[in-house]
Amino acid sequence: MAIIITLGAFGGKKLDAYFSLQTPAFTIILSLLSIAAALYLALKDFIFPPKK
Repeated sequence: MAIIITLGAFGGKKLDAYFSLQTPAFTIILSLLSIAAALYLALKDFIFPPKK
């Protein structure tokens, strides 16, 4: 989970720097999307365990 969230935040910071934005719009958006993706991947196996 930490790797996914870190990559989202890092990518957002890079996009903000590339487009020279004063507000961290891409950082916020990609961070929230990466948190949602990490939670989905973690809870997917918890709610629907793989069949043996």
